[in-house]
Amino acid sequence: MPIEVRLAEQMKAKGVSLTELSERVGLTLANLSILKTGKAKAIRFTTLEAICRELDCQPSDILIYTKDEDCDS
Repeated sequence: MPIEVRLAEQMKAKGVSLTELSERVGLTLANLSILKTGKAKAIRFTTLEAICRELDCQPSDILIYTKDEDCDS
């Protein structure tokens, strides 16, 4: 998929653990882990907002679009 999740990098840069971020944004460890590993199929804007608030970052710091060479457009 051409969307990369860079949550782990942001968490490391801010010194925030998975458990701490989970508690601060109100997500289960399992759901946050799925997002962190890039296995999530979707993310709610409210979740993205909460993560950005807690990590003091922008959505573009977490979600990166990389052009898929297989696309015809």
